[in-house]
Amino acid sequence: MKTWFITGTSRGFGREWAEAALQRGDRVAATARDASSLKDLEEQYGDAVLARALDVTDPTAVRTVVDEAARHFGRLDVVVNNAGYGQFGMLEELSEDELRAQIETNVFGALWVTQAALPHLREQRGGHILQVSSIGGISAFPGLGAYHASKWALEGFSQALAQEVADFGIKVTLIEPGGFSTDWGGASAKHAQQLAAYDEVRAKVAEQRKQRVAEPGDPKASAAAVLALVDSEEPPLRVFFGKAPLGIATADYERRLAGWREWQWLAEQAQG
Repeated sequence: MKTWFITGTSRGFGREWAEAALQRGDRVAATARDASSLKDLEEQYGDAVLARALDVTDPTAVRTVVDEAARHFGRLDVVVNNAGYGQFGMLEELSEDELRAQIETNVFGALWVTQAALPHLREQRGGHILQVSSIGGISAFPGLGAYHASKWALEGFSQALAQEVADFGIKVTLIEPGGFSTDWGGASAKHAQQLAAYDEVRAKVAEQRKQRVAEPGDPKASAAAVLALVDSEEPPLRVFFGKAPLGIATADYERRLAGWREWQWLAEQAQG
């Protein structure tokens, strides 16, 4: 039996994964901005659930709730940083507040939870941190610059983290989903005020997005994948969820390598 701490549990991946863990007999500290969205989990699973309201951008609240969960259940085995949203808008359209809010939630929110959980995981000499990133954490598309900035930051600090905590028996995995049938691009998304100058670009981007997410994944199916991941003795640092990301990443990295090789003469010249 494992004990989970999951952020963003009101819907989407967080809800599906929490229910899958509970259904197999695990215990879950489930958090969301609105704790009332978690009442059905409490009613159905009773003492196996600790439901708490949590704004991940508040580091004091994060530490309080993580510490409470560890005391309540006696340990934490799986920490899932799932809370986040997508900020849409061309770079020129984004306000400072919109960009800062995206980073506060998607980067600092995950960082605060990770920092709060680490003392407990170190003390027990083990645990598994799951960082919900995205194919947008390694590739980038127009109109999502703020979101990409947040996920690339998450990828960077998580790769460093994995090396820092390996000797404590702590595992780190970046989950990189492609398009799934969640409300990431719907109710939970935020949109910058649009500039008419980008209307044609926006139309082209919308068409490209339809092609990339022609067959969105099923969030319910992802639950079995997460359970397999946390039960693995040697989980990967990175794993895609969905069929499309591997093709996107392969094409992207092939272009990067070709560009670096083409300009290696300049790189060597710059060294002096």
